[in-house]
Parts: sequence; C-alpha cells; structure tokens
Amino acid sequence: MKKLVLAEKPSVGRQLAQALGCRSRMDGYIEGDKYVVTWALGHLVELANPDQYNERWRRWSVRDLPMLPPTLEQVPIDQTKEQLSVVKALMERPDIETVIIATDAGREGELVARWIMKLANWQGNSERLWISSQTEASIAEGFANLKDAALYDNLYAAAESRAAADWYVGMNVTRAMTCTYDARLSAGRVQTPTLALMVEREDEIEAFAGAFYWTLRADFTHFWASYYPEENTIRITDEAKALELEQSLVAKQGTVVSVDRADRSEAPPLAYDLTELQRDANLVLDLSAKETLDTLQSLYERHRLVTYPRTDSRYITADIVPTLRARLLALAGTDFKEVCKRYLDEGFRIDEERFVQDAKVGDHHAIIPTEERVDLSRLSGTERAVWELVSLRFLEVLSGDYRYQTTTV
Repeated sequence: MKKLVLAEKPSVGRQLAQALGCRSRMDGYIEGDKYVVTWALGHLVELANPDQYNERWRRWSVRDLPMLPPTLEQVPIDQTKEQLSVVKALMERPDIETVIIATDAGREGELVARWIMKLANWQGNSERLWISSQTEASIAEGFANLKDAALYDNLYAAAESRAAADWYVGMNVTRAMTCTYDARLSAGRVQTPTLALMVEREDEIEAFAGAFYWTLRADFTHFWASYYPEENTIRITDEAKALELEQSLVAKQGTVVSVDRADRSEAPPLAYDLTELQRDANLVLDLSAKETLDTLQSLYERHRLVTYPRTDSRYITADIVPTLRARLLALAGTDFKEVCKRYLDEGFRIDEERFVQDAKVGDHHAIIPTEERVDLSRLSGTERAVWELVSLRFLEVLSGDYRYQTTTV
C-alpha cells in the first residue's frame, strides 16, 4: 500500500518527491515504492458561477439581486481540469491507503487540498504535512511528524467561509454597481474597504490646511540649541513674536543651569512578518508588495533559503531555538560571515521575553533564513536584495541592545 502526497505546485511536488525517493516520473505525478507525489496547479477547483444555480442569473439585472444560494457548489476549473482528473484517478487507485495534504501550510493551502478531495469523494485516511521551509531536513522532520488532517478542520472552515464571503460580496455588489452606473465596476470583500480607506485618506490630504510656523536655533559653538515657546514644541506660530525673540536674544549671554546625562538602550527590532518586510522592501528597494511576495516565494520554494513567507507573526517558537546555530552556519559563507563568526564563537542573544513567544505564533513563525547553505551566484539581483533584508534582520534580532548616552543642557 502507498500514500498519496498532494502538493500545491509542480515545483514543490518535485522537491517532495526527491526527498521521499520517488523516481518514476509519470504524467502529473511521480511515483516511488512507498509514496506517490502529485500536485495541484494552485487551485484546481472554484465556486460555481451564478448561472449554475439559476439560469436567470446568467443575465446581469438589479431585479435578480441579491443572489443568495443557500449552499455554494464547487466545480473544476476548465484550464486545469486535466490535472484534476489525474489527482482523482490516483485517489481511486486501490493501493492508495492515505492522502497526505502537502499543500502550503496555511488557510488557502488547506482549501486547495480539501476541495480537490471533496470533488474526488475521498473517504480514506488523511494526514497533514505542516512545515515552514522546503529544506530536505525540514521535509524529513515533517514526514516523521505527520498530523491527523482532522486537526485542521477549523482552518478549512475558515478558508471556506472566506471564499463564501468573497463570492456573496463580489458577485452581488459588482453586479449592483455595474448595473446602477452602467459601467464596468468591481467590488470585493477586501478590495472595496481598502479602496474606501484610500479615498478617505486622500480626502483628508486635500482638506488639510497648512499653516506657517517659525523656530529659533542658537549656535553655542560646541552645540546647537532650540527655543521652546511651550513644553514639547519648538514651533512659534506668530512671526512678529519670533522676530522679536530673535532680536532680543542675538549676541546675548546665557547661563547653563543644568547638564543631565542619561544612559539609554534600545532593543533590536523583531523579525519580519510579511507586511513589515513588504514595507521595508518598498522603502529600501522600491519593490511593490506583489514583487516582494513573488520574490519571497522564489526564495522559499526554489532556493529554500527563507521560511514560509505568508506569515503574520514576528516571533518564533521554542522548538526553533535549537536550530539558530545551524542557520548562522548557513550564513557563514556570505557577506555576513564576520557577524556570524562572532555570534558562533561568543554567543548570541535569545530573547525569550520578546522573540521566543509560542503564544504569538499562529500558523507560521516569523520569516527567517533556513539552514540551507547559501549560493549567492544562483540568485537574481532582486532575490539577493530581499534575502539580505531577511538575513540582516535575523542577525539584528540576535544582537544585544543598542546602548547610548544622551546629554540634555
């Protein structure tokens, strides 16, 4: 008997097949002695269009809104139905005893697999591969610790609910707007509120009424000082008052009444989640959010150099701590070698209060480098730049506090 491994993409399927010793390449799958690895092409299944529930809904008309079928049906996507047929045929083989869901370890990946299994009417055993990187070590550990797929039923329910909301909002509001305004308009569960936020912000910018203000700075040879007309502000709103103060203070003597020195410290930043990395990549590299995500996917799937990118956590779990040295060793052959060597020789910070937080990690921990040795010659310019952001932030997280002294005169 064999186990069927269902990956989300052909590239990931090939990596899994290699790690599992599957060598026989067939049309749409790769087979070995114990495993058969197949894949989706992203989504192979989608929600049915309105006219498949009611022929009247084929024509766009406000009179037929809202369209609220009590149950949304799944149908094959025409462009990928051949691969769906391959997967269904594999699930019908008598020697397949278990399906291992190996799609992306997240909400959308769960939906990809479950809808395929639903249309294939799979009734056998199901297990879940849950890994955060595509290295051979991570894959091996994941297959050694497969989970019961039923543990992820709530994740599937959440994904299905989101898909339903997309359908009900998108289909109904898009038709309502298009018919009402006689123009091709679109609306969506995420798209429309996001657009509303942008419009609201633009309105605030256009309504902003600027005002002039003046400041006074004095040169005391060894330092500069600013005049504070009120506590916590250096702005003087009255030009006449500013000029009067300037004339009254020029070439005058002052008395230093206090000099206060204080030792301060600043903790290093947390590791990247996807949003924070997209923000920095835009500021530093001028990349769009999509360009950053696409580059991360390549670094994750193809090069295996970073962990799962679609994460909303900036923390790691305690079980990742023992792997930190291996991740530093993987960076030792790069431009970060001096920092890595110092960390490996002298130790590095493991901030259990700020960085190691199991309770703050959902589906995946923060984006950090993997244990895979880095060959920079294989990376494009953009891939290298994004990888450097991730690696530099990882090293910052492991550093001590920045300590400095302030002097207030």
